[in-house]
Amino acid sequence: MNPLGRLPYRRIRVRGPSMAPTLADGDVVLARRGQEPRPGDVVVVTWVSRPGQLSIKRARRAEGACWHVEGDNEHASTDSRELGPAQVHGVVRRRLWPRPAKLS
Repeated sequence: MNPLGRLPYRRIRVRGPSMAPTLADGDVVLARRGQEPRPGDVVVVTWVSRPGQLSIKRARRAEGACWHVEGDNEHASTDSRELGPAQVHGVVRRRLWPRPAKLS
């Protein structure tokens, strides 16, 4: 089962500084599951070493069935540079709160 659930969209609260300045700790975003990411998209991922932890990162490039992803804040992000390729589960389309805006 997809960690984002069965519905096509899921609200997710951002935790931590890894996506600053694009997203801040506490922002609420709307992710769409089942959508093929493109390089530059903000995505929801898991890693084999952290299967129960959803993370929000930026897709950089496909690596087979997985993606190399990085946080926008390179000084405060744990991402594919340390954890290897990530499994993408959804693409973040909008920030819902506190400043609603389209992301990708």
